[in-house]
Amino acid sequence: MAKKNPNIVQRPWGTYNKFFQEAGVWVKRVEVEPGSRLSLQKHNHRSEKWIIVSGQGLVVINKVTLPVGPGSVIDVPLGALHRMANTGRKPLVFIEVACGDKLTEDDIVRLHDDFDRIVGAGGAVTKSNVRSRKRSK
Repeated sequence: MAKKNPNIVQRPWGTYNKFFQEAGVWVKRVEVEPGSRLSLQKHNHRSEKWIIVSGQGLVVINKVTLPVGPGSVIDVPLGALHRMANTGRKPLVFIEVACGDKLTEDDIVRLHDDFDRIVGAGGAVTKSNVRSRKRSK
């Protein structure tokens, strides 16, 4: 039986693997499934650089939409609204380098999410999870 990699995190849009982190920086490999996109979000404590490895997509940075493919490099400044969408038929893979004074999944302010995760919440919290937690108390 294959051993599960604890660094690979499943999300509704795909997966990510955080393979390096130290004070002020982390590096992730992010894979977005065809037809999926990340939430429209911003961060208060970090900026990001995205290097596209494979696949095709559209990136939104503030009000600018850009097509991306292998070799594209995207700068996501601190506080910028951003989103990555896979427009291709194969997974879209990119490397994310995040820099900042607070590197946690809680530093996600969601403005829109295709998977009903709560606006402003980090991680994989969903409206239905919150309802079931309230009932079980």
